[in-house]
Amino acid sequence: MQRLLTASAAVIALAFAAGSAAAQNFSDLARQDLQAVHDALKANHPAAVVPGAASEPFRAWIDTGLQQALGKAGQVNSGESHAYLLRWYATGFRDANIKTAPTFEGASPFFATSWPGVATAWRNGQYVVSYVQPGVRGAPPVGGVIKSCNVQPIEEFAKAKLDGFEADLTTEAGRVASAPYLLWNRNNPMVSGMPSTCEIQVGRRARDFTFTPQPATAANLEAAYRASVFTPGATKLSIEQVDGRPWVHVNAMTDNAGWDAFFSQVEAQAATLRGAQGLVIDLRGADGDSINATSRGYGLANRIWSPEFTVSRQPEAGQITYRATPANRQWFVDTLNRMQADPRFVQESAAVIEQTQAIVAAFDAALAAGQQTFVLPGRPATPDTGAANPVQGKVVVLVDGGCSGGCLDTLDLLTRLPNVRLAGSVTAPDSIFIEPTVQRLPSNYSDISYGHKAWTTRQRPANQPFTPGQGLAYAGDPADEAAVRAWVGTLF
Repeated sequence: MQRLLTASAAVIALAFAAGSAAAQNFSDLARQDLQAVHDALKANHPAAVVPGAASEPFRAWIDTGLQQALGKAGQVNSGESHAYLLRWYATGFRDANIKTAPTFEGASPFFATSWPGVATAWRNGQYVVSYVQPGVRGAPPVGGVIKSCNVQPIEEFAKAKLDGFEADLTTEAGRVASAPYLLWNRNNPMVSGMPSTCEIQVGRRARDFTFTPQPATAANLEAAYRASVFTPGATKLSIEQVDGRPWVHVNAMTDNAGWDAFFSQVEAQAATLRGAQGLVIDLRGADGDSINATSRGYGLANRIWSPEFTVSRQPEAGQITYRATPANRQWFVDTLNRMQADPRFVQESAAVIEQTQAIVAAFDAALAAGQQTFVLPGRPATPDTGAANPVQGKVVVLVDGGCSGGCLDTLDLLTRLPNVRLAGSVTAPDSIFIEPTVQRLPSNYSDISYGHKAWTTRQRPANQPFTPGQGLAYAGDPADEAAVRAWVGTLF
């Protein structure tokens, strides 16, 4: 049985008990939260006042998108649909660092209320059948290419159903992550459910397939999803030997992934990792939303190479533009207070505390002068120390659309190191508006997160992912781990 959500289950029960009044309450909560998101971003986000192409999508969407989202609010009838609508508005900024997240335990990626026993994947620019539940009669074969559903061209069908609600379909990573849901009913009242028919091309011939609902069990849906998208296993951080060389798994960058034990393992095996046989650094699925993700990635690089070798190859920070608002100032004040309340941090990171104090002082000066922004220099480039490269062999860094946020910052460093080859598939993009403010919305059902400062001189442009070069892009089934490992072996 599909496990119900904790807070959302209570919400749904209330909706059944109170009928249309409860549905109206959720609509009102959605309108209230949408306005709060709009107001917080307009008052504090740097893109509202920082000129340049990176800010244009923000300014084009902030008001127009709000009106479009408010027009959908009448359909919100539950905690889950509330989360869908807020996500739709946030995704419309086309800024991966602007996002909303429910404060309750939301639906799992393996959830649907109904499905045809078929899942799809985004492969080589097309939606293809990636999984068929055993025993489903009249189902299309795996590999069939979806051309249309319910007589609607598949691009239009996918955009209406998935874009904004499940992912950002203007990105390759968003296409990949949301593709399994193309034919599923995920209980979103603002989009169509399971299609009745789809035109699917098999070989040279295209024909219609009729779908009927199949049991939406958690086990079936999980198997279908895992057959369509690479999904990390239970152990996200580990080192194993594959074909005679170390394979370093970093398939998450969350704070609770077990970094202390993992870094101890890396340090203990440093001599082997640096050997002539080469190694793989696997960053697939490394969601880097955590504020500590970049430091985790740099910590890994420093342990495999050395701080003396990597420091001069770190990207130059250049200049950082801060939007001068009381709320943004308060974020730094609160951060400074936490730093100063931690004796270990005070002892080990006095320079960081001093820098944060200088930022607060700069806020005070800018606010007193009525300035909208101020600019401070970032970390300067470090001259080459002349340290020798301790890593003797080739290094393959394996990525996919799950590599985001701090994972991309890590790639900014790794791709500058000698004998490193970036392989796999296109990563997620991110914006130049960085370092998240997280704010609880009035309903208490959701948080808004957004970058409160602009890295205007970042060498990697806004919304530009990392793309493996020629001969390094994996075109096979990303869920076939044996095939992926065999392919990676050919790169050495």
